[in-house]
Amino acid sequence: MRRRLVIAIAAVATTAVVLFVVPLALVLERSYRNDELLRLQRDTVAATRGIDLSGQGDPVELPASRDRLAVYDVGARRVAGRGPAAGDELVAAALSSGKEQDAARGGQLFVAVPLLTNERVVGAVRAVRGDARVVSDTRKAWLLLGGAAIALVALSVAAALVLGRRLARPLERLTVAAGRLGDGDFSVRAPRSSVSEIDSVGRALDATADRLDTLLSREREFTADASHQLRTPLAALRIELESLEVGGAAPPEVMAALEQAERLQQTIDTLLAVRRDRKPGDGTADLNALLDAAEIHWHGPLAAAARPLRIHVTNGTTHVRASASVVREILDVLLDNAFRHGAGAVSVSLREVGGSIAVDVADDGDGFADAAAAFARRPVDANGHGIGLALARSLAQAEGGSLDVTRAGPAPVVRLLLPCE
Repeated sequence: MRRRLVIAIAAVATTAVVLFVVPLALVLERSYRNDELLRLQRDTVAATRGIDLSGQGDPVELPASRDRLAVYDVGARRVAGRGPAAGDELVAAALSSGKEQDAARGGQLFVAVPLLTNERVVGAVRAVRGDARVVSDTRKAWLLLGGAAIALVALSVAAALVLGRRLARPLERLTVAAGRLGDGDFSVRAPRSSVSEIDSVGRALDATADRLDTLLSREREFTADASHQLRTPLAALRIELESLEVGGAAPPEVMAALEQAERLQQTIDTLLAVRRDRKPGDGTADLNALLDAAEIHWHGPLAAAARPLRIHVTNGTTHVRASASVVREILDVLLDNAFRHGAGAVSVSLREVGGSIAVDVADDGDGFADAAAAFARRPVDANGHGIGLALARSLAQAEGGSLDVTRAGPAPVVRLLLPCE
């Protein structure tokens, strides 16, 4: 903003100076030329007082002058001095009108003054003078005007720099405050300045910080309450199931229920950890180990449905900057989605992509009708489905990664991208 402001003010100042200085310089040049023509005219009029055309056969004597003088009779024929043999248009005009005539051309000044005897025109004097003085005075005027113009533009740029700094400094402080707010510091308050518009933005930022602090405080309280309310009955359920197992001759359903209770406990702990004030990338995870655990868990259900599970890991790093429990939950959601809604073999491939690691989960099913709507939160159905992929994407983004459908189908592919360690 500061640079654009300086450029804009400098451009306006330069345009204004040019529009003012150039016409002024032209006016001064014309004024200097007119003044010099007036001086030449006065000198020529003074010279005519020493010229006499009434002599019979005597040569006409010209007074000493720094100009080139020529005397013409009433027939516009030169009778003395240096000049064209026949008088030019200035001489003709002076003879016919009886008034002084002047002109400037070719770097020279010309004047024709009529000679009068008894108030009758008897001839004319033509004078020629170089315009070196006019050029010199004009050059000095241009230099002075150019210097003044440069000084004015420089002052405008200096004023623009001061104004830009005055306007940019509150915005920079406001940017710092917004950055702290984005980092989760809701106690930050935007500094005030003397610019009312910027202060309005600061007040809006302060109000936003207060609202976010209130909302997150309520969410933390709700999370803590939900944690307590969920963990207590879950612990009681596990105790009941474990007592049945210890009693002996427990049916297989008890072991399955214990396993599901353990998974539910892990899911609750993962979600609560993500909802806390933890920055993305705080933990590290070995995707190779997590995929091994996922293969052990999902091999049985997929094999029971006659669907093979294939896991392919390319050479390279398998460690990512993410929480192991969060990544485990994401992989579980992706494999569960492929198991429930896909068909055929389920393949999981892991490879390095730039500075990240991509985990592609694919199956041979029909895929998604709309890839953009795959992560939309839908009402949970009777089987508890509806928010799995949306939750997995939220978890991936919380860890600084991403989750996208790279091929909608058939044979859909969902890609999890996480930063390398």
